Amino acid sequence: MAGQLIFAALLAATLIVFSLTVRKYVFRFSLTGPHRIRHWRKRIGLMFQVAFGQSRIFRRPVIGFFHALTFWGFCMITLGSIEMVVDGLLGTERSFAGIGFLHRLFTALGDVFAFLVLISISVFLVRRIVLNIRRFQGVEMKRKSHIDALIALVMIFLLMVTLLGFNTSYLLSDPQPAVGTYPVSAILASWMTPGDPGKAGFVMHLSWWSHIILIFIFANLLPYSKHFHVFMSIPNVLLSRLEPLGKAENMTSVMNEVKAMLYPEQSGAAGPPPERFGLLDAGDISWKGYLDALTCTECGRCTDVCPANRTGKLLSPRKLMIDLRARMKEMSEGKMKNGRNFQDGKTYLGDYISAEEIWACTLCNACARECPVNINQPSLILDMRRYLVMEKASAPASLNMMFSNIENNGAPWQYGSHDRLNWVTCLDIPVPVMANLAAQGRKPEYLLWIGCAGAFDDRYQKVARAMIKILHHLGVDYAVLGTEETCNGDPARRAGNEMLFHMQALALIETFRHYDIRKIITLCPHCFNTFLNEYPDLGFSSEVVHYATFLETHVASGKLKSSAGHFKNDTIVFHDPCYLGRANGVYQAPRTLLGTVNSDKTEMERSKSFSFCCGAGGSQYFKEAEKGSTEVFIERTGEVIASGATVIASSCPFCLTMLTDGVKYLNKEGEIRNLDVAEILAMEAGLTSEKPRSSVTGPRLSPG
Repeated sequence: MAGQLIFAALLAATLIVFSLTVRKYVFRFSLTGPHRIRHWRKRIGLMFQVAFGQSRIFRRPVIGFFHALTFWGFCMITLGSIEMVVDGLLGTERSFAGIGFLHRLFTALGDVFAFLVLISISVFLVRRIVLNIRRFQGVEMKRKSHIDALIALVMIFLLMVTLLGFNTSYLLSDPQPAVGTYPVSAILASWMTPGDPGKAGFVMHLSWWSHIILIFIFANLLPYSKHFHVFMSIPNVLLSRLEPLGKAENMTSVMNEVKAMLYPEQSGAAGPPPERFGLLDAGDISWKGYLDALTCTECGRCTDVCPANRTGKLLSPRKLMIDLRARMKEMSEGKMKNGRNFQDGKTYLGDYISAEEIWACTLCNACARECPVNINQPSLILDMRRYLVMEKASAPASLNMMFSNIENNGAPWQYGSHDRLNWVTCLDIPVPVMANLAAQGRKPEYLLWIGCAGAFDDRYQKVARAMIKILHHLGVDYAVLGTEETCNGDPARRAGNEMLFHMQALALIETFRHYDIRKIITLCPHCFNTFLNEYPDLGFSSEVVHYATFLETHVASGKLKSSAGHFKNDTIVFHDPCYLGRANGVYQAPRTLLGTVNSDKTEMERSKSFSFCCGAGGSQYFKEAEKGSTEVFIERTGEVIASGATVIASSCPFCLTMLTDGVKYLNKEGEIRNLDVAEILAMEAGLTSEKPRSSVTGPRLSPG
């Protein structure tokens, strides 16, 4: 009875302390904004795949295996811990024994996993103490962070030791018969000299109390530790976003405001404007954004794959989460003491995160793809850019020039819409234009979206012409918009100018509706992503396909054959564009197309979902890069050289330009050609005499 009373007192103290912690977090969540959750069936499937199946963890198979063992071990051991709590309250032993086989199963699994977790934690401790792992370092990783990690690992280690000690001493106390099954502890017991069962019983009770007290202490330490993800990871994965990584969250308030300006007779009331556009302080995030921050394990996988961080720039996706937690804690404590209206004069963006960090991001989504608990760091960065642009008018000068060009010319550069068809002058075949066909009462099956780069960039015009020749050869029924084409708003949105994005997009949607466009083929992955994932939020949906996927079916049918042999002495490597591959899952189509070319093929060390950004995304193409140890495009080109390739194949205008710059910078123009997949196909099919090399490409277009 005394033991029961002591246990009950300890449990009550644990719950009281834990409830006080929960109260603090409830208050912090009350400071955040709303977030809508739907599609529960999909979410449950995702939870089993990512949380319980540990699919993200296994992207790094070896160390991922040990992490998965630890997670699965905790799941199994939790059942035994519940039994211990019941035993402590009731003064019983093995109170769940009545469930028979299931009890033997979970005791056996708990015993085995306790040993496996013990091994895994030992590996983690060696990695943290002995090995110099890059991703464990960083300006955000203070001494406190390392101590926190070590304390948690040591406590887990002791939890496993006391559990195995309890099971082993239980067997040595000679129970007749033993309740439950303990494979590992039985082996440990067999290695020990049988002694006094009374002494074994003492060790058993000591281990039991040590284990349960460690559980109570650990439970109350977790909410103040990076290991809070022990509680938060499963719900965070369950509630994580389901949309493709490339999709930016729509700002409905801005959309309604633009609609009210463009269509005052249709829109009615636009509704009250938000208190603030974008993200300035911790209170501007949604409750899901704060849940992300609490779930962050500080593992550093996001920062380790970040192209900005890898090239020496200030941005660290992990730091975004750590600083958000710290700012929310600081802000909430002030408000709890002084009232909800209290302002301490600090902000998340400015005092914790600098503008330089935000503008260094390429929005390549590598961090979000790598995060083992489905945190989406780019959404925070985009919201902070929106604040800087729409609230403070504080964007780099080159981006402001880009905004002005889009607003005035319908393109990021200083070219007017009347120049949008100049690229066809070198063609010896007609290019059908949508307006002309409409005047004849004809409606083509496809709109071929040329994009601003295809229309105005000298180098990418050659890709557009190659694509025209391929479509003509295949007999595809298509047309272009010509002078009616305009920027779809993607560069403005990625740079934070949501207002300009909606102005461009809504006007373009009217053009699409005028011609009843149902199918779109795009040259640019960024345009592909915007039409496919973001225009439906604005009320326009169509069948959108990138040209690589479109041509894949024609290659499979034998309609597009390769026979010229231009590349028989070459080794081709494909660079995955972020917004085709990682953002939308298109990896195989361009490789299938290149597979028809008579040449050797190779892959870079980082490819497909692990691919490294070219450095142009997130509107970086239109501005100078932030200071760092090197440029992103140079590091990526170095990987091309290391692969031994003589031809770089890409399928994105920005990737083509950036990698061309890299080839020039590294003085490899005489050794490596940089071509678009469409150009390679057209050359191999004998459809074009244009054989561009990186040495003949023009300089990168700037907004000015």
